[in-house]
Amino acid sequence: MLTLLEAAKLVQDPLARGVIEIFPRSSAVLQYLPFFDVNGQAYKYNREETLPGIAFRGINESYVESTGVVNPQVEPLFIMGGISKVDRALVKTQGKVNDLRSIYDAMKAKAAALTFTKNFFKGDNADDPNEFDGLEERLTGSQKIAAGDTSGGDTLTLDMLDILIDAVQGGPDVLFMNKTMRRKVNKLIRAAGQATETVSDVFGRQINAYAGIPIGVIEEDKDGNAILPFTEDNPGGGTAASTSIYAVKFGVAEKVSGLQAGGMDVLDLGLNRTFYETLIEWICGLGVFHPKAAARLHGVKNA
Repeated sequence: MLTLLEAAKLVQDPLARGVIEIFPRSSAVLQYLPFFDVNGQAYKYNREETLPGIAFRGINESYVESTGVVNPQVEPLFIMGGISKVDRALVKTQGKVNDLRSIYDAMKAKAAALTFTKNFFKGDNADDPNEFDGLEERLTGSQKIAAGDTSGGDTLTLDMLDILIDAVQGGPDVLFMNKTMRRKVNKLIRAAGQATETVSDVFGRQINAYAGIPIGVIEEDKDGNAILPFTEDNPGGGTAASTSIYAVKFGVAEKVSGLQAGGMDVLDLGLNRTFYETLIEWICGLGVFHPKAAARLHGVKNA
Protein backbone atom coordinates (compact mmCIF):
# COMPACT_ATOMS: atom_id res chain seq x y z
CA MET A 1 0.00 0.00 0.00
CA LEU A 2 1.60 3.25 -1.16
CA THR A 3 0.34 6.81 -1.11
CA LEU A 4 1.66 9.18 -3.76
CA LEU A 5 4.05 10.74 -1.26
CA GLU A 6 5.52 7.35 -0.43
CA ALA A 7 5.67 6.38 -4.11
CA ALA A 8 7.51 9.59 -4.99
CA LYS A 9 10.37 8.60 -2.65
CA LEU A 10 11.00 5.53 -4.81
CA VAL A 11 11.20 7.47 -8.08
CA GLN A 12 14.75 8.04 -9.30
CA ASP A 13 14.04 10.67 -11.97
CA PRO A 14 14.10 14.09 -10.23
CA LEU A 15 11.63 15.58 -12.74
CA ALA A 16 9.06 12.84 -12.11
CA ARG A 17 9.66 12.85 -8.35
CA GLY A 18 9.14 16.59 -8.09
CA VAL A 19 5.90 16.49 -10.09
CA ILE A 20 4.45 13.54 -8.16
CA GLU A 21 5.18 15.21 -4.81
CA ILE A 22 3.04 18.18 -5.84
CA PHE A 23 -0.09 16.01 -5.98
CA PRO A 24 -0.37 15.26 -2.23
CA ARG A 25 0.74 18.79 -1.37
CA SER A 26 -2.17 20.16 -3.42
CA SER A 27 -4.87 17.78 -2.21
CA ALA A 28 -6.03 16.66 1.23
CA VAL A 29 -7.43 13.52 -0.44
CA LEU A 30 -4.17 12.55 -2.15
CA GLN A 31 -2.25 12.91 1.11
CA TYR A 32 -4.03 9.83 2.44
CA LEU A 33 -5.42 7.85 -0.51
CA PRO A 34 -3.38 4.66 -1.12
CA PHE A 35 -2.98 3.19 -4.60
CA PHE A 36 -2.29 -0.27 -5.95
CA ASP A 37 -1.34 -1.41 -9.43
CA VAL A 38 -3.83 -3.07 -11.75
CA ASN A 39 -2.97 -5.20 -14.76
CA GLY A 40 -5.35 -4.45 -17.60
CA GLN A 41 -8.03 -1.85 -18.10
CA ALA A 42 -10.14 -2.76 -15.07
CA TYR A 43 -10.01 -4.46 -11.68
CA LYS A 44 -12.54 -7.21 -10.96
CA TYR A 45 -13.35 -8.24 -7.40
CA ASN A 46 -16.09 -9.50 -5.11
CA ARG A 47 -17.54 -7.20 -2.46
CA GLU A 48 -18.91 -8.65 0.75
CA GLU A 49 -22.62 -7.93 1.23
CA THR A 50 -23.97 -10.49 3.72
CA LEU A 51 -22.08 -12.75 6.12
CA PRO A 52 -23.06 -16.43 6.42
CA GLY A 53 -25.09 -17.54 9.45
CA ILE A 54 -23.56 -18.95 12.63
CA ALA A 55 -25.51 -20.62 15.46
CA PHE A 56 -25.18 -22.85 18.51
CA ARG A 57 -26.45 -26.45 18.25
CA GLY A 58 -27.36 -29.25 20.58
CA ILE A 59 -26.22 -32.88 20.62
CA ASN A 60 -27.43 -34.83 17.56
CA GLU A 61 -28.65 -31.62 15.92
CA SER A 62 -27.34 -30.11 12.72
CA TYR A 63 -26.74 -26.58 11.49
CA VAL A 64 -29.08 -24.72 9.19
CA GLU A 65 -27.31 -24.25 5.88
CA SER A 66 -26.32 -20.64 5.32
CA THR A 67 -24.11 -18.99 2.71
CA GLY A 68 -22.70 -15.49 2.65
CA VAL A 69 -23.43 -13.14 -0.21
CA VAL A 70 -20.78 -11.44 -2.34
CA ASN A 71 -21.48 -9.18 -5.29
CA PRO A 72 -19.06 -9.07 -8.23
CA GLN A 73 -17.76 -5.59 -9.00
CA VAL A 74 -15.64 -4.01 -11.72
CA GLU A 75 -13.61 -0.82 -11.33
CA PRO A 76 -12.33 0.49 -14.68
CA LEU A 77 -9.28 2.68 -15.11
CA PHE A 78 -9.39 6.13 -16.69
CA ILE A 79 -6.75 8.26 -18.41
CA MET A 80 -6.09 11.67 -16.85
CA GLY A 81 -3.36 14.16 -17.60
CA GLY A 82 -2.08 16.88 -19.88
CA ILE A 83 0.97 18.38 -21.53
CA SER A 84 2.87 21.22 -19.90
CA LYS A 85 4.19 23.58 -22.58
CA VAL A 86 6.70 26.42 -22.33
CA ASP A 87 7.44 28.65 -25.32
CA ARG A 88 11.14 28.56 -26.20
CA ALA A 89 11.03 32.33 -26.57
CA LEU A 90 10.19 32.65 -22.85
CA VAL A 91 13.15 30.44 -21.99
CA LYS A 92 15.42 32.50 -24.20
CA THR A 93 14.33 35.83 -22.73
CA GLN A 94 13.49 34.96 -19.08
CA GLY A 95 15.98 32.43 -17.81
CA LYS A 96 17.11 28.83 -17.57
CA VAL A 97 14.96 26.22 -19.27
CA ASN A 98 14.75 23.90 -16.26
CA ASP A 99 13.77 26.65 -13.82
CA LEU A 100 11.00 27.97 -16.07
CA ARG A 101 9.73 24.53 -17.03
CA SER A 102 9.52 23.48 -13.38
CA ILE A 103 7.11 26.36 -12.75
CA TYR A 104 4.82 25.34 -15.61
CA ASP A 105 5.08 21.64 -14.72
CA ALA A 106 4.10 22.43 -11.12
CA MET A 107 1.06 24.36 -12.32
CA LYS A 108 -0.02 21.44 -14.52
CA ALA A 109 0.50 18.97 -11.67
CA LYS A 110 -1.53 21.10 -9.25
CA ALA A 111 -4.37 21.33 -11.80
CA ALA A 112 -4.32 17.54 -12.19
CA ALA A 113 -4.36 17.00 -8.42
CA LEU A 114 -7.35 19.31 -8.00
CA THR A 115 -9.14 17.60 -10.89
CA PHE A 116 -8.67 14.19 -9.24
CA THR A 117 -9.86 15.63 -5.91
CA LYS A 118 -13.03 17.01 -7.47
CA ASN A 119 -13.73 13.67 -9.12
CA PHE A 120 -13.12 11.84 -5.83
CA PHE A 121 -16.26 13.53 -4.53
CA LYS A 122 -18.23 14.70 -7.57
CA GLY A 123 -17.25 12.38 -10.43
CA ASP A 124 -20.20 11.08 -12.46
CA ASN A 125 -19.42 8.44 -15.08
CA ALA A 126 -22.96 8.64 -16.47
CA ASP A 127 -22.46 12.35 -17.16
CA ASP A 128 -18.89 11.96 -18.48
CA PRO A 129 -17.83 8.42 -19.51
CA ASN A 130 -14.16 9.46 -19.33
CA GLU A 131 -14.22 9.94 -15.54
CA PHE A 132 -14.77 7.66 -12.56
CA ASP A 133 -17.71 7.89 -10.16
CA GLY A 134 -17.01 9.87 -7.01
CA LEU A 135 -18.29 9.28 -3.49
CA GLU A 136 -21.43 11.35 -4.04
CA GLU A 137 -22.57 8.85 -6.68
CA ARG A 138 -21.34 5.77 -4.83
CA LEU A 139 -22.66 6.33 -1.31
CA THR A 140 -26.31 5.31 -0.95
CA GLY A 141 -28.63 3.72 1.61
CA SER A 142 -27.38 3.83 5.19
CA GLN A 143 -24.10 5.43 4.05
CA LYS A 144 -25.94 8.54 2.84
CA ILE A 145 -27.09 10.32 5.98
CA ALA A 146 -29.48 13.26 5.86
CA ALA A 147 -28.76 16.08 8.30
CA GLY A 148 -32.53 16.57 8.58
CA ASP A 149 -35.63 17.27 6.54
CA THR A 150 -35.88 21.03 6.88
CA SER A 151 -36.53 23.05 3.74
CA GLY A 152 -33.29 24.86 2.90
CA GLY A 153 -31.09 22.44 4.85
CA ASP A 154 -30.21 21.84 8.50
CA THR A 155 -27.62 23.23 10.88
CA LEU A 156 -24.64 21.04 11.75
CA THR A 157 -24.45 19.51 15.23
CA LEU A 158 -21.82 17.35 16.92
CA ASP A 159 -24.43 14.59 17.20
CA MET A 160 -24.63 14.55 13.39
CA LEU A 161 -20.86 14.20 13.15
CA ASP A 162 -20.93 11.32 15.64
CA ILE A 163 -23.59 9.53 13.59
CA LEU A 164 -21.48 10.04 10.46
CA ILE A 165 -18.38 8.62 12.16
CA ASP A 166 -20.27 5.60 13.45
CA ALA A 167 -21.49 4.80 9.93
CA VAL A 168 -17.93 3.88 8.90
CA GLN A 169 -16.87 0.43 10.02
CA GLY A 170 -13.76 0.64 12.16
CA GLY A 171 -13.99 4.44 12.25
CA PRO A 172 -12.85 6.84 9.53
CA ASP A 173 -9.28 7.94 8.93
CA VAL A 174 -10.27 11.44 7.76
CA LEU A 175 -13.28 13.77 7.76
CA PHE A 176 -13.50 15.82 4.55
CA MET A 177 -15.36 19.14 4.49
CA ASN A 178 -15.07 22.70 3.23
CA LYS A 179 -13.45 25.51 5.23
CA THR A 180 -16.75 26.90 6.48
CA MET A 181 -17.74 23.53 7.95
CA ARG A 182 -14.30 23.20 9.55
CA ARG A 183 -14.85 26.53 11.30
CA LYS A 184 -18.32 25.44 12.43
CA VAL A 185 -16.98 22.21 13.89
CA ASN A 186 -14.43 24.20 15.89
CA LYS A 187 -17.17 26.56 17.08
CA LEU A 188 -19.36 23.64 18.18
CA ILE A 189 -16.45 22.08 20.05
CA ARG A 190 -15.74 25.33 21.91
CA ALA A 191 -19.44 25.80 22.68
CA ALA A 192 -19.47 22.33 24.23
CA GLY A 193 -16.66 23.39 26.56
CA GLN A 194 -14.08 21.22 24.86
CA ALA A 195 -10.66 22.18 23.58
CA THR A 196 -10.15 22.15 19.84
CA GLU A 197 -7.93 19.32 18.66
CA THR A 198 -4.98 19.37 16.28
CA VAL A 199 -2.99 16.56 14.70
CA SER A 200 -0.10 16.45 12.23
CA ASP A 201 -0.75 15.76 8.57
CA VAL A 202 1.66 13.73 6.41
CA PHE A 203 3.88 16.80 5.95
CA GLY A 204 4.05 17.53 9.68
CA ARG A 205 1.69 20.50 9.44
CA GLN A 206 -0.81 21.03 12.26
CA ILE A 207 -4.43 20.62 11.16
CA ASN A 208 -7.73 20.51 13.02
CA ALA A 209 -9.27 17.24 14.17
CA TYR A 210 -12.50 16.01 15.74
CA ALA A 211 -12.57 12.97 18.06
CA GLY A 212 -8.96 12.40 17.08
CA ILE A 213 -9.86 12.19 13.39
CA PRO A 214 -8.02 14.62 11.06
CA ILE A 215 -10.17 17.14 9.21
CA GLY A 216 -9.16 17.37 5.57
CA VAL A 217 -10.19 20.74 4.16
CA ILE A 218 -11.42 20.58 0.57
CA GLU A 219 -11.13 23.92 -1.19
CA GLU A 220 -11.42 24.83 -4.88
CA ASP A 221 -10.94 23.00 -8.17
CA LYS A 222 -8.53 24.12 -10.87
CA ASP A 223 -11.07 26.68 -12.13
CA GLY A 224 -11.52 28.32 -8.74
CA ASN A 225 -14.91 26.75 -7.98
CA ALA A 226 -15.64 25.20 -4.58
CA ILE A 227 -15.51 21.40 -4.71
CA LEU A 228 -17.90 21.01 -1.76
CA PRO A 229 -20.08 24.12 -2.20
CA PHE A 230 -23.33 25.13 -0.54
CA THR A 231 -25.28 24.38 -3.72
CA GLU A 232 -26.35 20.78 -3.14
CA ASP A 233 -30.01 19.75 -2.96
CA ASN A 234 -31.52 19.67 0.52
CA PRO A 235 -33.20 16.45 1.75
CA GLY A 236 -36.12 18.61 2.91
CA GLY A 237 -36.42 20.54 -0.36
CA GLY A 238 -36.24 24.28 -0.88
CA THR A 239 -33.53 26.24 -2.67
CA ALA A 240 -30.39 24.12 -3.08
CA ALA A 241 -28.12 25.54 -0.37
CA SER A 242 -26.47 22.60 1.38
CA THR A 243 -23.06 20.97 1.51
CA SER A 244 -21.77 17.53 2.53
CA ILE A 245 -19.23 16.15 4.98
CA TYR A 246 -17.54 12.84 4.18
CA ALA A 247 -16.02 10.26 6.52
CA VAL A 248 -13.58 7.90 4.81
CA LYS A 249 -11.52 4.89 5.85
CA PHE A 250 -8.64 3.99 3.56
CA GLY A 251 -7.25 0.56 2.77
CA VAL A 252 -6.01 -1.13 -0.39
CA ALA A 253 -8.59 -3.50 -1.91
CA GLU A 254 -10.55 -3.58 1.35
CA LYS A 255 -11.76 -0.03 2.12
CA VAL A 256 -11.34 3.08 -0.07
CA SER A 257 -8.31 3.15 -2.34
CA GLY A 258 -7.08 4.29 -5.70
CA LEU A 259 -6.13 2.10 -8.63
CA GLN A 260 -3.45 2.80 -11.20
CA ALA A 261 -1.65 1.19 -14.12
CA GLY A 262 2.00 1.22 -13.14
CA GLY A 263 2.13 4.64 -11.51
CA MET A 264 2.12 8.18 -12.82
CA ASP A 265 4.07 9.00 -15.99
CA VAL A 266 6.08 12.23 -16.16
CA LEU A 267 7.89 12.32 -19.50
CA ASP A 268 10.21 15.03 -20.80
CA LEU A 269 9.20 15.35 -24.47
CA GLY A 270 11.94 17.90 -25.14
CA LEU A 271 11.64 20.73 -27.68
CA ASN A 272 8.71 20.20 -30.02
CA ARG A 273 8.89 22.93 -32.66
CA THR A 274 8.48 26.09 -30.57
CA PHE A 275 7.59 24.55 -27.18
CA TYR A 276 9.40 22.59 -24.48
CA GLU A 277 6.89 19.93 -23.43
CA THR A 278 6.35 17.64 -20.43
CA LEU A 279 3.69 14.93 -20.51
CA ILE A 280 1.94 14.25 -17.21
CA GLU A 281 -0.38 11.26 -17.52
CA TRP A 282 -2.01 8.98 -14.97
CA ILE A 283 -4.10 5.91 -15.75
CA CYS A 284 -6.07 5.72 -12.54
CA GLY A 285 -9.37 4.94 -10.87
CA LEU A 286 -11.14 4.72 -7.53
CA GLY A 287 -12.58 1.81 -5.59
CA VAL A 288 -14.83 1.55 -2.53
CA PHE A 289 -14.23 -2.07 -1.57
CA HIS A 290 -16.43 -2.32 1.52
CA PRO A 291 -20.04 -1.11 1.80
CA LYS A 292 -19.23 0.73 5.05
CA ALA A 293 -15.82 2.13 4.13
CA ALA A 294 -17.18 5.66 3.74
CA ALA A 295 -20.25 7.73 4.59
CA ARG A 296 -21.71 11.08 3.59
CA LEU A 297 -23.61 13.56 5.73
CA HIS A 298 -25.61 15.76 3.35
CA GLY A 299 -28.10 18.57 3.68
CA VAL A 300 -25.92 20.76 5.95
CA LYS A 301 -26.61 24.45 5.48
CA ASN A 302 -24.38 27.46 6.08
CA ALA A 303 -25.91 28.69 9.33
